[in-house]
Amino acid sequence: MLAYSKSGVVIGVRAFPVDIEVDVSPGLPAFNMVGLPEGAVRESRERVRAAIKNSGYPFPTQKITVNLAPADIKKEGTGLDLPIAAAILCISGIIPQERLSNFCLAGELSLDGTIKSTRGVLPLALAARNWDINGLIIPVENGTEAGVVHETSVHPAAHLAEIVEFLTGQREIVPLRVDIKALLSGQSQSGSDFHDVIGQEHAKRALEVAAAGGHNVIMTGPPGSGKTMLARRLPSILPPLTFEEALETTAIYSVAGLLSPETPLVIQRPFCTPHHTISDAGLIGGGTIPRPGQVSLAHNGVLFLDELPEFRKNVLEGLRQPLEDGSVTISRAAITVSFPARFTLIAAQNPCPCGHAGDTARQCSCTTAQIQRYRGRISGPLMDRIDIQMDVPAVPYSELSESRRGETSEAIAERVTAAREVQSTRFGHAPIHCNAQMSASDIDTFCPLSTEGRQFLELVATKLALSARAFHRIIKISRTIADLSGEENIAMPHLSEAVQYRSLDRESLL
Repeated sequence: MLAYSKSGVVIGVRAFPVDIEVDVSPGLPAFNMVGLPEGAVRESRERVRAAIKNSGYPFPTQKITVNLAPADIKKEGTGLDLPIAAAILCISGIIPQERLSNFCLAGELSLDGTIKSTRGVLPLALAARNWDINGLIIPVENGTEAGVVHETSVHPAAHLAEIVEFLTGQREIVPLRVDIKALLSGQSQSGSDFHDVIGQEHAKRALEVAAAGGHNVIMTGPPGSGKTMLARRLPSILPPLTFEEALETTAIYSVAGLLSPETPLVIQRPFCTPHHTISDAGLIGGGTIPRPGQVSLAHNGVLFLDELPEFRKNVLEGLRQPLEDGSVTISRAAITVSFPARFTLIAAQNPCPCGHAGDTARQCSCTTAQIQRYRGRISGPLMDRIDIQMDVPAVPYSELSESRRGETSEAIAERVTAAREVQSTRFGHAPIHCNAQMSASDIDTFCPLSTEGRQFLELVATKLALSARAFHRIIKISRTIADLSGEENIAMPHLSEAVQYRSLDRESLL
């Protein structure tokens, strides 16, 4: 006797179909599972057995063989409990095969038959749009997560008995649909506002340019100068997430198991700030079965690395690929997984180990060699990938005592959003979302320079000994500044301002 059900497994952030085939044959009672099941999948034998019995259904007392096809893909996670149980109930004559074949099932089973949430349901719902099925049967806790995908019929259930009654026609489970417009309309500005930042007008302008063009930033300044305060307010001026961006980000959080039933869709741009003791696997992603790291959790948002030189060198060097490609590829002996990692990097560092080099109010106690070693912890290739380098000096006490405040985040966000709309129109259907993602050929197409401007940049590149990457990044920043000004062409003032944002390159001349 043979029965089968349909499910899926998630590799990276993509789901692939899996057919569960169950055979019951004469022999001593046994429960064998083949098809490269990992530990949690192998353990499902005991959960499935207890769930079926405790739900009041008979469990076969013969030899049971479960095949997870295709057999050359490793199966990981607890989401296969439910389809395995359904196929066993089908072979027992409790669930009709023709009805079971029309649905994709996923969910973890408790010993009493309760269906518990599982990871990766959103990627499964997105992939199921192209599968030959009538809908998804998933845990209630994952219902709103999958319900944002309107092209797939989602049937949430809380107990194995509910699914049996649904598949036998004794119960109706109404498909769940989530109001996407209502979710996205719930996006609110971050509680932190640039209005709270006193002084630092140059730094606020640099962060406005970074937000408008998606540029990476490193801030150098003494302790207490406001670097962290500025970085935490960057999300308040970023444009709202689009529905496509929200789906991409939510899929990552679903795979990582960080979604709750109350937040079926990530509608705020992520802001991740890992501690400097983080490992390379924690930042970039990894593990025996690769999981997304902080760079992927910051996808479409901000990754803030405070005290950048304190991070381990191998951890920082792992940032090169995501900063350049917008994705992370993790290779293991049995599997290679890619995670999206398109984020805005905001880094902060002190000018020296004691933090007071260049501070007019306090004297630095570090030697020249100590300062060089401290700054040398960040490699040149990594620094080359950071567009905006700016100094954040300490704010004088006279300014701190003033009641005058700067612009609000709402006012800055309006200019940033307008600049992003200009870029969206410019790039059209190209896979580019902002100026920072332009390639060399895109720069030639979208960033023409006048003769005077090109001569100026050649002079700057020669004096600062800029690499080709840094040269192109200055042009990208100039393009963003022109967009903020509402001008179609890049002019000399835009280029001059962009050069000012390469403070660490200018220091190399001293």
